[in-house]
Amino acid sequence: MKKTWTIILLFLAVFLLAYILPFDNWEIPGPAGEALLMLQEYAREHVLLCLVPAFFIAGGIAVFVNQAAVIKYFGASANKFLAYGVASVSGTILAVCSCTVLPLFSGIHRRGAGIGPATAFLYSGPAINVLAIILTARVLGLELGVARAVGAVVFSVIIGLAMHFIFLKEEREKAKNAVDFAAGEEEEDRPLWKNALFFAAMVGILVFANWSGAARGEGGVWNFIFRIKWVLTGIFLAGLIGMLIAWFRKDELKEWTSSTWTFARQILPLLFIGVLVAGALLGRPGREGIIPSGWVAGAVGGNSLSANFFASLAGALMYFATLTEVPILQGLLGAGMGKGPALALLLAGPALSLPNMLVIRSVMGTKKTLVFISLVVVMATASGYIFGTVWS
Repeated sequence: MKKTWTIILLFLAVFLLAYILPFDNWEIPGPAGEALLMLQEYAREHVLLCLVPAFFIAGGIAVFVNQAAVIKYFGASANKFLAYGVASVSGTILAVCSCTVLPLFSGIHRRGAGIGPATAFLYSGPAINVLAIILTARVLGLELGVARAVGAVVFSVIIGLAMHFIFLKEEREKAKNAVDFAAGEEEEDRPLWKNALFFAAMVGILVFANWSGAARGEGGVWNFIFRIKWVLTGIFLAGLIGMLIAWFRKDELKEWTSSTWTFARQILPLLFIGVLVAGALLGRPGREGIIPSGWVAGAVGGNSLSANFFASLAGALMYFATLTEVPILQGLLGAGMGKGPALALLLAGPALSLPNMLVIRSVMGTKKTLVFISLVVVMATASGYIFGTVWS
């Protein structure tokens, strides 16, 4: 217990230092300054409102979701249409970034989800953000917005199915073990509708606390929700507190917080390290890291396979907070980036990042992580090349 509190206090100290210290006033030069400033941006904009709710959702999945149900609907032998259908459109609800999706992915993976549906969810969670797709269409052009939407949904299904068949032997063994497990699984002691409302409240907090407004000067439902986002977040939070008091025992709450802490302890150090490295290598938008931005802009002009591959690979390594990929690409397109490489970056970038890769490896191992990254990069490259050829 003493060791646990020591680690908690250490994490809290790192977070507070990253959040509070005025790195921008210190004028730390070069990549070191970019690394620290990116870590500060991440701490201020994503930890409290994105990652913390995601950790609690993941902890809830690990404790309160019936493992037999996960295996039934997302396991290796589950109905493929249902499993991939749900996983491929999850991003329309969650609207999370490539790092916030990690605790959720880890949660369903631990509960027995097949590698196919789990990786389809891992890709689609950050890739199919409705508002980001709308902004892409309005800022970068309708054809890029439509191509991004269609490509992201199709990608998630193809990547999931490819992962399933590449690791088919392991999946069959998992399915066999799942049948034996499900036969002895006890019934839940809480009605399904109560658990559903519990998770709906947490997802509501995650979604509305991170709701971003549409393009400046525009009205519509998106900006209306943005104006009342904290009211909606408060309603969901009040509902969650009421459910916890009325429906959950103290021992269950203790187990839930313990599971949440397990996810945080596993994921946060890797994320912080990855953000520092990404900031040092690539810098923040409009700023220089070790790799000059001019090299990036110069390498993604035209529509060659090499330009599309470079855009896919660069996007996979960079960290994009939700919606930031749109203004970044707007600048790159203005600097001469081709439309094909732009789509390649849009399909690879939001779903992957260097911090994201480090955590994925800790969840499903080096081999599967490399295959997943390769599938994303290769498919994004091919899609960008085809799109650039058609729309050139």
